[in-house]
Amino acid sequence: MILHLAAVGAAAELWRLVTFGGVSPLRQVADFQLFVDSVTGNRSSGHSKADLQLQAQKLAEKLNCDTIVSEISIGSGTVNFKINRELLAKTVLQHVFNDGSEYGIRSELFSALPKRKIVVEFSSPNIAKKFHIGHLRSTIIGNFIANLKEALGHQVTRINYLGDWGMQFGLLGAGFQQFGSEEKLKSTALQHLFEVYVQVNKAAQDENVKKMAQDFFKKLEAREAQVLSLWQRFRNFSIEEYVHIYKRLGVHFDEYSGESFYHEKSQEVLKMLDKKGLLQKTGEGTGIVDLSEKRDLSSCSVVARSDGTSLYITRDLAAAIDRMNTYNFDTMIYVTDKSQSSHFQKLFQILKLMDYEWAERCQHVPFGLVQGMKTRSGEVVFLEDVLDEARTRMLQNMASAKTTKELENPLETAEMVGLAALIIQDFKGHLLSDYQFSWDRVLQSRGDTGVFLQYTHARLHRYDEVLYKSSEDLQPKHIVSYLLTLSHLAGAAHETLHVKGSAPEIAQARLCLFQAARLVLANGMKLLGITPVLKM
Repeated sequence: MILHLAAVGAAAELWRLVTFGGVSPLRQVADFQLFVDSVTGNRSSGHSKADLQLQAQKLAEKLNCDTIVSEISIGSGTVNFKINRELLAKTVLQHVFNDGSEYGIRSELFSALPKRKIVVEFSSPNIAKKFHIGHLRSTIIGNFIANLKEALGHQVTRINYLGDWGMQFGLLGAGFQQFGSEEKLKSTALQHLFEVYVQVNKAAQDENVKKMAQDFFKKLEAREAQVLSLWQRFRNFSIEEYVHIYKRLGVHFDEYSGESFYHEKSQEVLKMLDKKGLLQKTGEGTGIVDLSEKRDLSSCSVVARSDGTSLYITRDLAAAIDRMNTYNFDTMIYVTDKSQSSHFQKLFQILKLMDYEWAERCQHVPFGLVQGMKTRSGEVVFLEDVLDEARTRMLQNMASAKTTKELENPLETAEMVGLAALIIQDFKGHLLSDYQFSWDRVLQSRGDTGVFLQYTHARLHRYDEVLYKSSEDLQPKHIVSYLLTLSHLAGAAHETLHVKGSAPEIAQARLCLFQAARLVLANGMKLLGITPVLKM
């Protein structure tokens, strides 16, 4: 017997039933449907609608309602079943309270799934630069994926793969030697390095400056002590500032690595490619790997410069091999913007050519761009500006709202609600889509926003299926949609199902309902990387 879930899940129907006092606007929709031709095996026999309807009617007449099934009806070639709402309510609420923070995760949907070792690489800013807003999406999406996989019982390793190597450090190093200030480096390190980088970029057309940058990077790759020491200071200052921002975002990592870790190992990769006959040299001495099907170089990847210095993809190859040796992962997930899709296709393709069967277990989760993000002062460049702006705006909204409770630490609450607003705005759609940012829309206290989600939690269809869907396609929008729907329903129920003034047994039942909703909201928000507030 094949049962199909109808468009509206039983749990969502329960909320509507409770909210509207027993009169459901979707009463005609079944909880489960049985297609008659799936039982008779006549799917391709061309039976008329009248025949299928007659078969459905005969089958329905042989079935009886029981303590679980409260109503049996027929549709177009289907037998429809409705579930006992009272039993469903008791069962769902009992599961919520019994399972607590593991509600949904302890579902049968996940019971047969093997536990895996999963590596997630995300955030990965470039050192010696302030944390750019462009890295916000990678950070919160990667954190969500790691949270979700961890909650489902997998062994997750979170890696922040810093952009801490490459020719740009030749330019920055040369620039600092020419324009840098030790005093400013100690007081405002990343701001000063940003200023130096802008200044040296303007001078980069000069052949002497180009030569200085190339010489600096060659010395860096050769591990010359003075140059390496300066680069190490850039790296330490950067990580120190990044850790502060990650703390505000509620994000942590198990490993801070970087391209610099794989400089020497990238040379080993080039030797391996050469040994396997995959490495070719152009007339200029550039190292390439032919990726074309016909081996006609119509598609290729550059893996080494003519002067022998390493490239981004070569270091990525070395990093992937090293991670398999270190973690023996079942899956490795890279979270970067969609402009890098071609890079990861080439990366995985080269790993396959190198006969690494585990290349099939590597996955790129791409995402679109955020457009139109500005603060009151103009264009936003740095992530900290956006977090400060969200907190400030939320603090002002809370101060002017009549419903705001007295808070011990309004700044902390504004920080958490502001971050929730940013995350929900980001996660509502498909990750691959670009979206237009709007401060007014983000911070609305009503509608499908993070502020509304927090507000519902403070006042106070099946969750496991939503978790399962998000765990399969790594899209947070399923969880966001569920939580927002639950928030709207709980809000409407709060207006109708009064606790104060009700008979004790009714008040207790309603309290249980709201406590269950709050628990599920909290569980889902934590997966998304949002810390639920208790007052606002």
